[in-house]
Parts: sequence; C-alpha cells; structure tokens
Amino acid sequence: MRIGIDLGGTKIEGLVIDEDGTEKARLRVPTPATSYEEDVKAIADLVTELERRVGRRCTVGIAHPGAVSPATGLVKNANSTRLNGRPLPTDLQHALGREVRLANDANCFAISEASDGAAAGCGIVFGVILGTGVGGGLVIDGRPITGAQAIAGEWGHTPLPLPTDDERPGPRCYCGRIGCIETWLSGPRLQDQFAKRTGRQMRATDIAEAANQGDAEAAAQMELYCDRLARSLSIIVNIVDPHAIVLGGGLSKMAVLYRRVPELWKRYIFSEPEFIATRLLPPRYGDSSGVRGAAWLWPPGAAA
Repeated sequence: MRIGIDLGGTKIEGLVIDEDGTEKARLRVPTPATSYEEDVKAIADLVTELERRVGRRCTVGIAHPGAVSPATGLVKNANSTRLNGRPLPTDLQHALGREVRLANDANCFAISEASDGAAAGCGIVFGVILGTGVGGGLVIDGRPITGAQAIAGEWGHTPLPLPTDDERPGPRCYCGRIGCIETWLSGPRLQDQFAKRTGRQMRATDIAEAANQGDAEAAAQMELYCDRLARSLSIIVNIVDPHAIVLGGGLSKMAVLYRRVPELWKRYIFSEPEFIATRLLPPRYGDSSGVRGAAWLWPPGAAA
C-alpha cells in the first residue's frame, strides 16, 4: 500500500491507497504554527497513525511547496518559507526510517490527474494550480518531469505573455520579479483587481458567480481574467503541446474557465484554430489530487 502526504501551509493531509488506487484511510491535521522541526514530527506522526489504521507498513510520498535543489538537497522556492534551506528529504527519511519520495505539490496534482484522474490515458498532461498562488506540473507518459533545476512547470513565475499597455510593467511578485503570471492570475490578485476597478470586495469565486447572474462589472472582470489565462496557457501549448491541461486549486471551480478559455486561446496558439486538440479539464479529485499524486510517486509493487 501507498501513503501520500500533502504538506500545506494550514493543513497536512494523508491518505492510504491500495494498488488499484482505492482509498483505505485518510487523516488531516493542522500544520504546526511553530517550527520546521514540528512539521517533520507532524508528518512522521501522521504516517504512524495511518499505518496503524491499515495495519501494515507502506511506502511514503510527500507533496510539498517549492522544490528540492538537485545541487544541495535543500528545499527552495517554497512559499512556506520556513522550509527553504532545509534538508526535508533527509530529515523525513531519518524520522521515518525508510526511503521517502518527495515532489512539488503541483507536480503531484498533475501525477494524480494523469494517473487515474481527469486526464487518465493522456500522454502529455500539464497540471495547473490556481489558488493563493499559481503553480504547474508536467507529466509525460505517467512520469513527472522535474528538469535540471527541479523547476519544470513553474509557469507562474514567467512574465504575462503579450501584455497590453496598461499591463506593463506589472505588479511586483513575492519572488522579487515584476509582472509574473502569478501576480495576474492568483485568487487574491483577481480579488484585488476587481476591488480596484469597482470598489467592491468579493471573493474570486463569488465574482465568477456574479458574472453568471448578469453582473456587468463581474462579467467584464472574468472576461479579462479568462483572456490572461488563455494567453498564459497558450505559451504552455506552444512549447509543450500537451494533450490535456487540468486546472486545480480554488479557482478551478469557476465553470466559465472551461467554456471561455479554449475559445480565447485560439487567438494565441500557433496552430489552426479549428483543430486545437488540447483539452482544458476540471480535476477529477479536486483538493485530494495532491495527496493522491504523492502516493503515486511510488510505482506498483514497490516495497516500503
């Protein structure tokens, strides 16, 4: 059996699946508010409890923010900043007494949806996280692609493509750069943009719902958001040419994205507009995809 752990900023979720992907146990605990060391202990305790519930030792995969540097073995680029510069793989393996596999949380999302989720059977899958940040992960023939710097799929920290005059130079990102895709497409930034234009404070998903109900200001904001998302995803299609793009995160619940973005990206993709085969899909497993993908980091038949 496999254990998957999703280390988030506010919660740590774990589950056990069998060889067929059937869920056998699930548990969620708050992420400690104290220290990195408490994070490691909380993960180890969660694994121990899950194994107690299923009565056997399991393989362990971990989805985490950021990436593990191939050069140093330390975490980098995590928005949970206390993980940065820490030897998370080594510390977890020591705490659990076994090999542990780790991957970026967006990569785990993509693995899950490519394995037995919305994009099952697709050769090239790009998984997108649209939430408090903007992340991405790439899976080819069921295998995650990490790259030389372990940053493959980090499209959120590239500039917004084809910016209009009023989009230059763009907002400053927490990464220190200006005009990153994340500064335009994250949930908080969508809310800020709407508030700046209208003076109205609304959650991102509520803006989408208001647009559906005929609110003209909300509809204009969502059309702009869809165009920016279409521009941003067109670069992924032009470079990687995926068979499917699966959206995850809180904003993936906005139904307008699946209707409007494939219409808009026809303007930007370097192919015949009427024959674009890439599908834009909602996730099958929603918030559970990251933790399932972590479990799938181990191949069938692997021993703990």
